[in-house]
Amino acid sequence: MGRFDSQKHHALPLTGDAFDGLEALDTGLADWRLSDAWQERADNLKREWAEVVARVTADEGAELPTDAQVIGAVNRQAGEDGTVVCAAGGLPGELHKLWRCAGPGSYHVEYGYSCMGYEIAGGLGVKMARPDREVFVMVGDGSYLMHNSELATSVMLGQKLVVVVLDNRGFGCINRLQRGTGGAGFNNLLDDCLTIEGGAPKTDFAAHARALGCEAESVRGIQALEDALVRARQADTTYVIALDTDPLPSTSEGGAWWEVAVPEVSAREPVNEAYASYREAKRRQHH
Repeated sequence: MGRFDSQKHHALPLTGDAFDGLEALDTGLADWRLSDAWQERADNLKREWAEVVARVTADEGAELPTDAQVIGAVNRQAGEDGTVVCAAGGLPGELHKLWRCAGPGSYHVEYGYSCMGYEIAGGLGVKMARPDREVFVMVGDGSYLMHNSELATSVMLGQKLVVVVLDNRGFGCINRLQRGTGGAGFNNLLDDCLTIEGGAPKTDFAAHARALGCEAESVRGIQALEDALVRARQADTTYVIALDTDPLPSTSEGGAWWEVAVPEVSAREPVNEAYASYREAKRRQHH
């Protein structure tokens, strides 16, 4: 690891060759063991979190499911040989809390740059590296529109992907961030962005994917998604499933605080309230 990358987020930096560093840590911690009390606490917290995951990912029959509910559906259908691939928007934050790994190699998510457009191209790379695995790409409509051409490449090379397009009709993650820091929704969701008279067009993602050579369908709701995922597993070529999702909810459970600075002075009272909450959270920050 580079020194620059290790010194951030108020963390204790540990700089060195990744492999050599892990070997040194393994040697240094060889005789270290958790106390029984701490192990019991960890087991209890793990069990409690599993209950939270089961609750927030369950199908509630909503016409517009949450990201968490879509993750639950994909996770249930991924099986022992499934690998989820994702990169940008709110999905990585949801996945690292909610995805239950079946084993090594079942989770491939790009965090460092939140790189919109990585998902499908990255999924193709994962499939080429691990042809024995069923690769499930989860991607928002914004990232799909930014870079989707490797769908055609995957069909051409016979490297099958299962792609789930979560269409929240805009940039839902940034809209939530905008509102969460006291701002008004502006130019992120198609409903409140600058468009010609009549509004933004509704993109038919399934038709677009078929034009690139994929099998594809649009579904509504979680049960229909799970049924489509069964068909996708049985398909011989890349299979794209598009569904509309709710752009507003995210999973609040988990307790982690995302430090995003808020303007100190504003004419908007919601911004002032958000700044007061920000200062209180900073006060509780340990490092």
